[in-house]
Amino acid sequence: MGVLQDLPQGKKPISCKWVYKVKYNSNGTLQRYKARLVICGDHHVEGLYSNETFAHIAKMSSVRCLLSVAVTQQWELHQLDVNNAFLHGDLERKCI
Repeated sequence: MGVLQDLPQGKKPISCKWVYKVKYNSNGTLQRYKARLVICGDHHVEGLYSNETFAHIAKMSSVRCLLSVAVTQQWELHQLDVNNAFLHGDLERKCI
């Protein structure tokens, strides 16, 4: 588990907000309630927080290589699906 750290002098934390969504079945009945915490990326100022903006991606050849090393070393693997909040989120209002 991570350790809580103080912010560096003169830096501000990135704001975030909760996004709530109600999912319905095809017949209109309630399926479930969904909630996720998203970071407000519209406040990013190039040069203030970092000099570059980029998205972490991995080539499939790199993933296969990592998996082959994990199998030969008998490492325990865990799989996780992450939805990209900025692609699938509703951007109706700005974060404050």
